[in-house]
This record gives sequence, structure tokens and C-alpha cells, in this order.
Amino acid sequence: MSDTPRRDKGLVPLLSTLVLCLCPLALEGQSAADPPADSTIALQGIIVTATPVPVPEGALGSHVSVLSGDELRGHGVTQVADALRSVSGLTIVRSGSFGARSSVFLRGGESDYVLVMVDGVPLNQPGGAVDLAGLTTEDVERIEIVRGPASGLYGSDAVTGVIQIITRRGERGLAGSATVRGGSFGSLDGILDVRGGSESGSFALSMARYDTDGILAFNNRHRNTVLSGRAELRLDSRSTARVTARLQDRLYRFPTDDAGAAVDINQSSFSEEATLGIELDRSVGERLNFRGLVTLNDVDSGTDDAPDGPEDDVGFFGFQSLDAMRRVAADVRANWHVSERTVLTAGGELERQQIRSFSESLSEFGTSTGRSENSRSNGAIYGHALTAFGRLALNGGLRVEDNELYGRFVTYQGGSGVDVRPGTRIRVAAGRGIKEPTFFEAFASGFAVGNPDLEPERSTSWELGVEQDLTTNVRFGATWFDQSFEDLIQFTLSPPSPGDPNFLNVAAAESRGLELDFTAGLGSSELTGSWTWLDTKVRDPGFDEGPSATFVDGEPLIRRPEAQGSLGARGVIAGRLRWRTELQWVDERSDRNFQVFPAEPVTLERYTLVHLGLDATVVEVDAGRPGLDLILRIDNLGDTDYQEAFGFEAPGRGIYLGGRIHWQDG
Repeated sequence: MSDTPRRDKGLVPLLSTLVLCLCPLALEGQSAADPPADSTIALQGIIVTATPVPVPEGALGSHVSVLSGDELRGHGVTQVADALRSVSGLTIVRSGSFGARSSVFLRGGESDYVLVMVDGVPLNQPGGAVDLAGLTTEDVERIEIVRGPASGLYGSDAVTGVIQIITRRGERGLAGSATVRGGSFGSLDGILDVRGGSESGSFALSMARYDTDGILAFNNRHRNTVLSGRAELRLDSRSTARVTARLQDRLYRFPTDDAGAAVDINQSSFSEEATLGIELDRSVGERLNFRGLVTLNDVDSGTDDAPDGPEDDVGFFGFQSLDAMRRVAADVRANWHVSERTVLTAGGELERQQIRSFSESLSEFGTSTGRSENSRSNGAIYGHALTAFGRLALNGGLRVEDNELYGRFVTYQGGSGVDVRPGTRIRVAAGRGIKEPTFFEAFASGFAVGNPDLEPERSTSWELGVEQDLTTNVRFGATWFDQSFEDLIQFTLSPPSPGDPNFLNVAAAESRGLELDFTAGLGSSELTGSWTWLDTKVRDPGFDEGPSATFVDGEPLIRRPEAQGSLGARGVIAGRLRWRTELQWVDERSDRNFQVFPAEPVTLERYTLVHLGLDATVVEVDAGRPGLDLILRIDNLGDTDYQEAFGFEAPGRGIYLGGRIHWQDG
């Protein structure tokens, strides 16, 4: 196996060294001054994901939600997927225990229709697939969720929205914390972070290890080790540089087959991931700004299922797969501030995607192997405009893709927000999104034949929203959305002609719905809530037919609940005890029972979960003295028995207790 895919082992120390070398530079000339004020994430109420330049949330036409990293950690939430469960319009489906594949469905779209980024670095596999199971909150400053197609700015994968994780930056002086937490299911977590800042820059480093035995009786351990760093440097009065890096080593052991039955004592999957973002920002004069961003996402992953023993030699009894994926992109844009209220942007992007794969299957019929190596390139140019007239704000953008495989494609987005009166704002947005074919759909060989002539899957969407301040401390929002999905790619065992590809653009679907959100301040407490009503429908099932079909004409898309909601409350007692409780309710969903052939339609039962978080300050941080907090988290307080994917049991009640030491100098 000398030619099987393997990580370039030099990449890990390279990224670590790059961030570590920048940290001392960020602390040169240490003073009590704040870190560079031009860092976009330091601006409160500013959204950095929806448009090329940071803008106030009220200037957007799209529905946007922002989650605070400090609040998530204070409530004991360690997984990004769990943090997203309370967001309206968004559904998380985890196939079993901790570490199992966690998919995101936004506004009824497919699980590969959401672009997920960390500091501008896309995490999606080519073709849109993304697994949230390894994303954690220890280094999160905030999470921005922008609903609606954003391909007009970001290109492929941003069909139903964008989720961007923005990591923490350094603080004034030097600060840090150390956290240890353990509890149910053999869980033990450890986190260490250090942050610093001066007039010349800032840095932040974090190391985390998450370990659990899982919810099943055997072979269900999940181990996740994460090292991340961020460094910002003020090169001169008009130039800043930023470097972010993230390294992850994850192992997940699972005894379940594709239908959820626990049958295997040694099956496992692994993932070694490295992301890197290098950004340079330069102002020329008072009105012109240039930004360059280079991103790298490098992933080695695979599955290992060795024979269970000498007697395991019947049928297909062993399997191994290795995949090496790399995405490298460079984006350059110019922002012309025509006036205080008008900004014009022009930019271009080049990206190269590469995948190498190896697989080996052991059976009583002999050993079979497969190898593939493919790549493709994409170029794009885009333009965007932001302006405002009195109470009216407008934004719009256009992007032209030129892909090596599917050729030229145009996407767009536009939005408007208007303050019709004090405390009342109306939003409207529309756009077109695309998702490029996966490498397997385009290049497969052997039992399946890929189709290099596939078109991207595409969507058109519009939304209308209103935000109303009912009182000074009470705010309500409602958004109606409608979208259609065309040219969905499907696999068929019987192509139109012998020898034709097995993948074709044939299916179509639609979704519409209503998203409700509210917040209410009640003295030292706050009440939050969200509700989503969703209606999805298959308009063209394509090749999918028969009792095992997942696309049935006129039927809803599977695993999308028609209704779901959350209700949360949080507050502070005596300035030392911070509490948070949350109720999550998910309605019935259609699914398929893959334990039988052909698969049978099933309905997943509705469920309600209650979570509780407590964060108590035992010792307050003081000059020369660290502070101490105790953390308690109870998930699924009622020990509800439920499934997010048919056949895969979800975790029951989990109780986790820990402590956090934190300090600050300067």
C-alpha cells in the first residue's frame, strides 16, 4: 500500500510553527492598549458573513442569527452541532452516539446545501458534504448563521445558507483558562487556552481533548483532539495580517451497520484535518481597501473494519478505505467606499480541489481493491454593492463561475431592509444558489460510471421578514421563505442506454416555511424562543420509485420535521451563579427503515428534550489571583428515548461536572 493516500506529515508542524512564531510578535511592545480596532469580529452588532464588508445586522435583507461562544461555553455546550439545534429553520440529524455523522438541514434543503466555514476557510467536501461531528466550541468567538442562497458571494455549496464559525482573538494583556469536565458515558474533556494582545497585534491558542465511551454497550468510543490558533498583526497604520490554523485528530468507533444494528466489534473511522487561512488587508487612501485571503483545507479520512476473528470469513468480512482531500483557494477583492453609506466590491477567486482514494474489500470470493485520483479547478469573478437611502438599505451581488467540468454558471443575491417606523423593520431577499457535483458523481468507475457532464444542482429562493420591537426589552421576528431545487443528481442502476453514466440531473423539489424568533429581557433574566414550520415536497422523483424510494412524488423530504421549536431562559443570581435552561421540541418526520429490503417508509416519533446549564463563580479573578468556576451541564434531563435517524438510538440523560480556572494580566 505504498501508494495509498497519506497526509503530508510536514503540514501539521508547519501550521503549528506558523501560528506559534506569530504569537511573540503580537506581544512586542506590550501595553495596556486594546488589540487592533479594525478587526471585524470585535465590532458588536456587525455581521461579517452575509456581505463582502462588515455591515450592521439591520442593513441586511436575509434572516441572520448569531450565537455567542462565551455563552455556549458558560452553559456547558461543547459541540457546535448542539449549539445549532435552537436556531430557527435549521435541523441537526446525528446518526447515533457522540461522534456519529452529524448533518445539517437548513430550510428543508439537502444536507450538502449549507456552506460551513471557520474564519473564511470552507470545511465542505467538494460537492458540499459536511460533517459537524468534530466541530467544538472551545475557540469560538461567535457563530453566524445566514439563511438563504449565498452563492452570489461564495459560489458552490451555499445553496440554502452559510454557517461561519469565527474564532476568538487575543485580549488586552494576557489571559487564559484551563477547564476539566467529566461525567456520563465515560466522558472526560480537557481544554487549555491562552490569549494576548498589544498595540501591534494579538494572538489566541487553544488545545482541547474530548473523550467518551459512547452510548452503546461496546466499540463506541469517540476521541477528538483539537489544536487551534489565531494571530493578528498590525503591519503599519494601513495594513493588517491575520493567520488562523486548526488541526484535528478524530477517532470514532461504531459497531452499527447502515441500518443501525450493533453487529461489529472493531469497526472504526478516523479523520485528520488541517485548515489554514492567511489574510492580508490593505487600505489605500481613505476610500479604497484591498483584501487577499488564501485558504487550505486538508483532510485524511477513512474507515477500518478488519475481520472480527479467524471465524469471520463468510461473505464480505473486511473493508478498509482511505481518502485524501485537499482544497486550496485564493480570493482577492477590492472595496471602494464611494461614500459613508455606499460600498462597491469587485473580486475574483481561484480554487483547486484534489481527492485521492483507496479501498480494499475482503470476501470469500477474494480481495478486491480500488484506486482513484481526480482534481478540478474553478475560477470566479464577482461584484457586490451596498447602499442606503434614509431608512432604506440595499445590497446585491453577482458571481460568474467558470468550472473545469460544468463550465460557466451565474448566481446572484439581493436584499433590502427598511425601517418603516421606529422599532419596525421589514426585510426582503432573493437569490440563486448552486452545488457542484461530487467527485464520485463525476468520476466514478467500476460498478458505477460517473458523469463528467453533470450540471450543478441549483436553487432559487426568496424571503420576506419583519422585526418588531414590542417594548424596550422585547423583540419579535417572523420570516417567510420559499425555494425550489432543480437538476438534483440521482443514481440509477438502469441508465437510458447501456454504458451511459449512472448519475444524471433528473429530480426536483421545493420547500417553504415560516421562522419565528423572539427575545424578552426580564430584569437580570432573558427569555428566548424560536419556532419553524416547514413544508417540503418532491416535484420530480427522477429515477427514484418503488417502496424503497427516498424521493416520492408529492411526498415530503425525509428527516425534515414539519414543525420544531425551542424555548430558553437564562439569568444571573447574586452576580455569581449563571443559569440556563432550554426546551427543544421536534415534530414527527418521515424516514426509511433500511434494516429490510426494499426499505420501508417509517415515521419517527416527535420528542421533547430539556437541558440545564449552571456556571458558578467560586473565586473571582483578581490581580495576581486566578478565578475558579464550577460548571454543571445536564442534557436530556427527562431521559427521553428518541431517534434522529431511524434505527440509531440517541443519547439519554447525561450529567457533566467540571471546573474552570481562568486568569488575566493587564
